[in-house]
Amino acid sequence: MYKKYLIFISSTQDDVKAERRELIRIISEQGSVPVTMDAFDITKEEDRKIIYKVIEECDYFLNLTAYKGGEAVDKTCALELEYSHAVRNSVPILALIIGEKARWKDSKKEKKPAAKKALEIFKKRLQGHTHETWINLNDLRQKAMGLLIRELNLNPRRGWVPATEAVEPTVANELCRILRENENLRNQIKMTGTDFTKHLRDQINHTLKILSVTRISLSFYYTDGQNWENTQVFRYLKFFRLLAPELSTPKTTVEISYFLGNVVNPTLERPVRKDYPTPSNTVKKIMMDFALLNLVKCTAKIAPNAPPVDDEDWELTEYGKETYATYRLHHMEKSLEKQPENP
Repeated sequence: MYKKYLIFISSTQDDVKAERRELIRIISEQGSVPVTMDAFDITKEEDRKIIYKVIEECDYFLNLTAYKGGEAVDKTCALELEYSHAVRNSVPILALIIGEKARWKDSKKEKKPAAKKALEIFKKRLQGHTHETWINLNDLRQKAMGLLIRELNLNPRRGWVPATEAVEPTVANELCRILRENENLRNQIKMTGTDFTKHLRDQINHTLKILSVTRISLSFYYTDGQNWENTQVFRYLKFFRLLAPELSTPKTTVEISYFLGNVVNPTLERPVRKDYPTPSNTVKKIMMDFALLNLVKCTAKIAPNAPPVDDEDWELTEYGKETYATYRLHHMEKSLEKQPENP
């Protein structure tokens, strides 16, 4: 996969025009992307925000300094503002600083003593990073090429690739899922033969014990009533035994509520209402607890941009089916034991 680097060029414009053009050419020839912000004014806050954002997205920050520091913003020159933001965001700094022996026109130098002093202090800060000094255009060309080649090889960054070659986030997520699934399968394979069967059997027995000791209160709303009443305490195991056959196909929460309201109604002569004869929050708690035990799963699918649904679909999982089969087989075997032997 071919990777390109974004290299931000920080320099003044009027005094180093030829040098800037040379840097742009060198960076492009090396297969990277030169980034300049000539169309933006760093003294304007809105433009400054855009410049800062671009710096953060670049792989390297290349400073070109001669004898001017650019427009001042709050007594800080433009070059130092860009440099400081790159440092704060851990963008690698490369610097090309003009040497003392360079011949330079006075018209291209800072005039104010304070600005000159501040620029000298800034150059000393740049010398704390990877840097070269240059005295003319040819010297700059050679120093810049060596500096860039050395840095890009010794300190490679994330870079950028064409969208056609990049891995889609969905593909990366699916790959991670497959790797996790593969790891789980390898762990299961280690428990071969009877070891795996025993592990599954123990797990199901543990789940059935949890269902047998967990209790919950359930109230009923009758057609002739005005409020919830006739509260009863039930074991989770009873609800699982009743619901498992029903959940071989998806059932909504309201359908489960209606089913339980009719099947476990302690006062059969009083019919329950049609919509949520048992509390929806209680029914959802039961189903969520079953889901935590991996007995059921929520199968409701919401289409993109569709409004959220008020009711969920619940369905028995494969583990739920195995658990119910173990429970039924146990009770069938107990019934068989009670039958008298044939003479």
